[in-house]
Amino acid sequence: MTLTTMLGTMLLVSTLLIIISFWLPQMSPDSEKLSPYECGFDPLGSARLPFSIRFFLVAILFLLFDLEIALLLPLPWAMTTPAPIASAMLAATIIILLAIGLVYEWAQGGLEWAE
Repeated sequence: MTLTTMLGTMLLVSTLLIIISFWLPQMSPDSEKLSPYECGFDPLGSARLPFSIRFFLVAILFLLFDLEIALLLPLPWAMTTPAPIASAMLAATIIILLAIGLVYEWAQGGLEWAE
């Protein structure tokens, strides 16, 4: 195939897909789609509703354990170094510290959703 044929084919296919994309979608907006927000909150209510601190606690715990996984990802490659014991000790220290923190949060009742 020549370059001109390939460019013509790509132009034809992309134009055809653009034209089809205007015809295929269903254009039947309902009341939810016409509302200004689609986040689940009432947009006409008060913006000063109380927000539970438990949501923030769960988010912080998620970030903490997500960070733990990011810190432990290079561990398999670190085990191939000349001193794998140092890498294993560092990984074990990170896991032990996070486990102690998790046990503390659990003992304090920070992970209980309902009061």
